[in-house]
Amino acid sequence: MGALRSVLPLFLAVLVVTGTPAGLAQEPAPQDAQPPAAEEPAARPDGEAPADAPVEPPAETRAARAPESIEIGLSTDKVSITSDFAGANLTIFGALDNADPLIARQGRYDVVVVLEGPPRPTVVRKKTRVFGMWINTDSVVFVGVPASYAMAMTRMPQDITDEESYRRLSLGADYIHLQPLEGETDAAVVARYREALVERKRAAGLYTLRVGGVQFLSQSLFRATLSLAPNVPVGTHKARAFLFRNGVFVRETSAPLAIQKSGIEQRIFDAAHQQSLAYGLVAVLIAMVTGWLGRLIFKRD
Repeated sequence: MGALRSVLPLFLAVLVVTGTPAGLAQEPAPQDAQPPAAEEPAARPDGEAPADAPVEPPAETRAARAPESIEIGLSTDKVSITSDFAGANLTIFGALDNADPLIARQGRYDVVVVLEGPPRPTVVRKKTRVFGMWINTDSVVFVGVPASYAMAMTRMPQDITDEESYRRLSLGADYIHLQPLEGETDAAVVARYREALVERKRAAGLYTLRVGGVQFLSQSLFRATLSLAPNVPVGTHKARAFLFRNGVFVRETSAPLAIQKSGIEQRIFDAAHQQSLAYGLVAVLIAMVTGWLGRLIFKRD
C-alpha cells in the first residue's frame, strides 16, 4: 500500500503532461466574440498621409495646360500716304497667351510676322531676242499674287522651323502658293516663271525680309518692325503672326490694315475707279485743251 501511494503522484503527473499539448490549454472563446480588427496604419506625427497611402497628383498635372495663343494689335487700321511718301517702318505689337514660363525663359518661342498686300493677278512675260529686237514670246498669268510681302522674324528662317513647315503654311516669299491661271501645266516651267516673279518683286522692294525684326520685350510681349516700300500698293493689307514652339507651328492670327492715298491723289484715285466714264471724258478734255494751248503759245508767225 505504501508503494502504491508513492507511485500514484508520479503517474498523475505523467498523465497531465502527455494528455494536454503545450500552448493549447486555453479556455474556449465565447460564441459572441468578434475576430480581431485589422490594425489601421498609424498617422505620421507631422499630419501627412501614411507612406503606403495613394498620393494625389498635383493640380498642374491633373488639368491639361491650355494651348498657347497669339494676339497682335495695330495702333491704327488705316495708313494714309501722300505723293512724296518715301517709305516707312510699321510697328506691330503682340502678346502670347498661356505661354509656358520655362520655354519662354529658354527662348524657344519664335514669332514670324507678315504684312501681305492685296492679292492681284500678275503676268510674267518672257522676252526673247528676235532679229536684234527683244519681244515677248511667252507668258504665264498667276492669280492671287500678293502685291507686296514684308516679313519679320525672331531668328534666321532655318533656326525657326524646316522648309516643309514653311511650304505647308505658305510662309515666306519663296514658299507662297502661286497658282497659274491657265495654259501652262509643266511644273518646271511654272517654277521658273514663279522664281522670276519673286525676283522682280524683290528688286522693286515689294518683297522684303527682316531677320531679327521681331523682338521679345518680355516673356510674353513682343514687337515686330516691318518695312513699307515707297511704292507700296494701296488697298487692304493683312497682318499675320505665326507662333512656333521648339520648331513646331502652334497658332496663327491676323488683322486687316488699309493703306490709302490722301489729299488730291486719293480723290483722283477714287474718281478713276468709281466714276470711270466721267474720269475718262475729263482726261480727254484736258488733253485737248492742253494741246490747243500749246499750239497757241508755240505758234510761229
